[in-house]
Amino acid sequence: MMSKATATTVSGRTSDIVEQVPPPRAPAARKHMRNQFFTFRGNLSKHAQILTSVCASLIVIATWEISTRLGWINSLFLPPPSVTIETLWTMITQKHLLLNAGISTLRVWVAFAISVVMAVPIGIAMSSFRGVGAALEPIVDFIRYLPVPALVPLSIIWFGVGETTKIFLLWLGTFFQLVLLVADDMRRVPQEYVEIAYTVGARPRQMLTDVAFRAMLPSLFDNLRITLGWCWTYLIIAEIVAADNGLGFVIWAARRYMNTSEVMAGVVTIGLIGLLTDQILRLVHKRLFRYL
Repeated sequence: MMSKATATTVSGRTSDIVEQVPPPRAPAARKHMRNQFFTFRGNLSKHAQILTSVCASLIVIATWEISTRLGWINSLFLPPPSVTIETLWTMITQKHLLLNAGISTLRVWVAFAISVVMAVPIGIAMSSFRGVGAALEPIVDFIRYLPVPALVPLSIIWFGVGETTKIFLLWLGTFFQLVLLVADDMRRVPQEYVEIAYTVGARPRQMLTDVAFRAMLPSLFDNLRITLGWCWTYLIIAEIVAADNGLGFVIWAARRYMNTSEVMAGVVTIGLIGLLTDQILRLVHKRLFRYL
């Protein structure tokens, strides 16, 4: 049965009994149901996200291919994707590209691991103890603004032209950025956590390791993932220092002869390694911090 409203008196007369009409939905709700894609912070299914990513990538590749084939872009400076893929396969099968990629990946991870081992405790100390922060933060701020390429000559003077110089340059471009991010993560730990820990009898060391560090761990993991990408951006600089292997060496050698297809193949290889690594780290983050 349809529910009916109680009769009301209007201008001294009893109005007709009218059927109750449900209130209209809010415009935002209607828009949310009609088009999730452009809703602010809307919910998009995982399948839709993957499909959107694939379609967007295909559009970029198709635009790139068409632009070079039609002569809008000189293929000497930007070879089309089809030529780049063909060159990439040739370099894998004939020019040991995978070996060079493995060498570069090892260098990046070694430098990054050293940066993490140093930056995490130093960043936590800078944020937790005002004296340490006051002493180190100006030094870190000064060095992190120095351009890494400008320090290449000094690094050669200090360490020669071996692997140490390459690792040092990769570390230099990563450590000073990471240490400030770690300090900021520790500062964002709510003060309430610290007060509660002391209230229940936690010692300073327990508060630092069992409360503050655990609270900052999700954001710390994200910042590690981001700075790993920064470390890759310094690879070319590190591997032009008297190197005879690695992706940076491959790209730099191809540049000398204006072999842009090989340059693009090397760049694409770095991008693919970075994309794969980033997706793996995202998956690990979701597994480790399911409570978020």
